[in-house]
Amino acid sequence: MSDDLTEQLASLTVPRYTSYPTAADFSSAIGPAETAAWLAASDAGQPVSIYLHVPYCREICHYCGCHAKAALRDDVVASYRSGLEAEIALVARHLPARLRIARIAWGGGTPSILGIAGVASVLRVLERHFDFETGFEHAMELDPRRVDQALVDGLAVLGVNRASLGVQDLDPEVQQAIGRVQPAETVRAAVAMLRRAGIAKLNFDLVYGLPRQSVDSLKRTCREVILLGPDRVACYGYAHLPARRANQRLIDAALLPGAPERVRQQEAVAASFLAHGYQSIGIDHFALFCDPLAAAARAHRLHRNFQGYTDDAQEVLIGFGASSISRLAGGFAQNESGIEAYKARVLAGELPTRRGHAFEGDDRERARIIERLMCDFRVDLGRRARHYAEELALLRPLALQGLVDMRHDVIALTEKGRPFVRLVSAVFDRFRSEGERGFSSAV
Repeated sequence: MSDDLTEQLASLTVPRYTSYPTAADFSSAIGPAETAAWLAASDAGQPVSIYLHVPYCREICHYCGCHAKAALRDDVVASYRSGLEAEIALVARHLPARLRIARIAWGGGTPSILGIAGVASVLRVLERHFDFETGFEHAMELDPRRVDQALVDGLAVLGVNRASLGVQDLDPEVQQAIGRVQPAETVRAAVAMLRRAGIAKLNFDLVYGLPRQSVDSLKRTCREVILLGPDRVACYGYAHLPARRANQRLIDAALLPGAPERVRQQEAVAASFLAHGYQSIGIDHFALFCDPLAAAARAHRLHRNFQGYTDDAQEVLIGFGASSISRLAGGFAQNESGIEAYKARVLAGELPTRRGHAFEGDDRERARIIERLMCDFRVDLGRRARHYAEELALLRPLALQGLVDMRHDVIALTEKGRPFVRLVSAVFDRFRSEGERGFSSAV
């Protein structure tokens, strides 16, 4: 495949497909009434997963695309925590019974900004309204620059057993360019403290496609990361969307790598981890061969949700906090993104749903097709292949380029086609149209 074709395909903008339909296609027609009905329809016999969003950091990095704000005052954080606790109680009142929690994930922002007392307070409210399954996974995103021994010891006491560290890149020039100065020594110290506390399950987040990044600098970062031995690594392609994220306007777009270079960076990252005992998971994750995520991928039990690739098989995910998204019996429900609007609605006793999507027609089937493509790079359409005749026709040019193999109603990405799986997935997305902007680059 030529560099020209690589650049053409990789420059196309498509969703990351952490859900289908994507959040960009949610509608304001979905509100508190729909969410209340979907919560009430939850299967009381099935456990659920919980996501807790804390949208605050002490400072905002230039590259950040999350729903997050800077919070310098502790009272601002405490006020948000009160809203979060009120939402938990409010949601519980709409459930058919006391549900069991199989997983908890804290994201942000920097969730540890709540402090140990704040995290403990939220967990007490959850315990009042839910039951915790024995040995459930309890994960939290952490900023290595904000980790100390007292924090991780406290988190361990509260049952946190997996930590996800935002490493991004270890090259000093890249760190300067993205506004996140974080020496390798800081990351090494955070890892040592977590392991001393007994939080031994570690995920690292890396990013490629950053300003001043090169294939060689990424290889050096990967070598240092491999020496620290995280169980899982996610390496995302940077999405430069300055029209949406004011902080990204601080990044000099002239320093960003082009599409062919992004492809080479992605390939270099994959080669680094595959050569050192890691298994490739989907498009952007790696896990040690013995890790449950790797086992799920080998058994075709891998899933994809708003946190990326996961072995979490729970049908219901309840999201708490501003901008969080729930996947419920009848559809997706997203909370108010504005923190003050979110708190006002919750404290007024109203579910804070701002938008969402009710599953209809073939939504669930298309979601399954896209998830299998994103997780397995392969899907068997079976008897339903005739229903997707138009989509199959759109894939034929990619098949002619050797990126997709189509036979016996099975669609399979070839080795060289795998980096473009999001483009193949987009063919099955009934909301997509040619020429759209506003999503991240395909690679």
